Amino acid sequence: MRYIFLLFIIAAFTATALAQSPSKILSKAEKALGGRKAVTSVKSWKRVGTITKISNGASGSFLQISQAPDLFYTRYELDGFETEVGFNGRSAWVRDSRDGLRTLTGDPAVDLQTEARYRSQLWLNYKKDRAKITSGSRTEVNGRAANAVVMSTPRGASLKLFFDNETGLPVREEIPFGDATDIYEYSDHRKINGVAQPFEINAVIDGESYRIELSSVEASTSFSLSQFSFPETSGRPLPEIRSLLTQLQTNEDEVERILDTYSYVQKNTRRELGKDGILRETGSETNQLSFHRGNRISRQIEKNGKPLTSREQAEADKDTAKQIEEIEKRIAKEEKRSDDNPQRREARVSIAEVLRASRLINPRRERYKGREMIVFDFEPNPDFDMKNAKSVLKFFGKTAGVMWIDENDRQVARIEAFLADSYNIGGGLLAKLRKGASFTLEQERVNNEIWLPSLADINLSVRVLMFGGANVNQVVRSYDYQKFATEVEKADVNTEEKP
Repeated sequence: MRYIFLLFIIAAFTATALAQSPSKILSKAEKALGGRKAVTSVKSWKRVGTITKISNGASGSFLQISQAPDLFYTRYELDGFETEVGFNGRSAWVRDSRDGLRTLTGDPAVDLQTEARYRSQLWLNYKKDRAKITSGSRTEVNGRAANAVVMSTPRGASLKLFFDNETGLPVREEIPFGDATDIYEYSDHRKINGVAQPFEINAVIDGESYRIELSSVEASTSFSLSQFSFPETSGRPLPEIRSLLTQLQTNEDEVERILDTYSYVQKNTRRELGKDGILRETGSETNQLSFHRGNRISRQIEKNGKPLTSREQAEADKDTAKQIEEIEKRIAKEEKRSDDNPQRREARVSIAEVLRASRLINPRRERYKGREMIVFDFEPNPDFDMKNAKSVLKFFGKTAGVMWIDENDRQVARIEAFLADSYNIGGGLLAKLRKGASFTLEQERVNNEIWLPSLADINLSVRVLMFGGANVNQVVRSYDYQKFATEVEKADVNTEEKP
């Protein structure tokens, strides 16, 4: 018994002694690649070779280009079937000979953006990107011991990276892409511009096994942005953008009017990326929203997924009643000041107005949620008068991303955006939103008449004066839209609104 116990202690001690911290593994890998200075001096990589499908021996050309900070493009062709995947700094896309060109959304889009950033700068800026690194399993790759590190982003994407225990070189990657996980195993490393690069790759892509043999790996300072742009596609001519935005503005005014006739439920879920790299829910709040005399009011009905207690509900109802009283007081004061100048509590800024601060590029037609969409990328417009613009336009004038507009309804169906530059609140004296903050806004078609918010995924880092930094990671879901004929009165706050 003592002997078995002693063996257990020795085994545990040995495992601990052999284990390396993630930071040490990455530091060793940097040196193995050629050192941080050598790695960061190369801004772009171009890899050319052949790809062979293991199951049938079909072979064809392979090309991959990456450029800091996050541009990425891969193309390969097998037996006349071509596949292209790319991220152009604003939107993730894929094109193949069967399904054509499509812009990615949801997890596949986040995963490809994460891979694009990794391909162009590895793990070197993980702290700046607010990612977490944790220890992974210890295993063998190509018959040699390897240490794993998991790098997790604030948006929930996790890359698993394996490094040779002896040399420190990267030898395997497990990269998520939607429901699948692509695997790359590397060998035959050679120094290019002082940086070790693999020339042989065994890959599993979308469940299929491939062997990639590179004939050349070239380092460069930069490539033309057209290398990462959407492929040219033929088809029906696109609508004139200026006219499209005018119609979008008109429809948004009508949407605001119709929205005032709906009540709905909204759940706000807070999330946090833990030290272990896992994105977890930390709490939630559910509110019922409606309008009172053109002003939105809310009534809390759940906390952390559970109905409020009688006491909590009574307090929530008092808060709703207070909202209505404040609306009535303000309206009375405004009417007394001027019957001809009614003011709404919320001054909404339309999407069409926001896009004036942006430059629209890569317009295209795609199907999304079974409907024809006009899709385009947008980026900050250098000619926009930012100095004299409204604060909200100054914010959106620093964003880039991709937008889907229903071609028939001329309403926005989805927006994916991120801050292309830091944004100061109060000139930087109050707070500062850091570059890279991202948000996704998605809408659903309701009653065949209106597109209404269904999802908002917000991920940002903000530095507040005197209080240091804070991360905001929230998902807001809106649902159960119902029309109501009369407005909510003061007496209604103790019961749920009836459609």
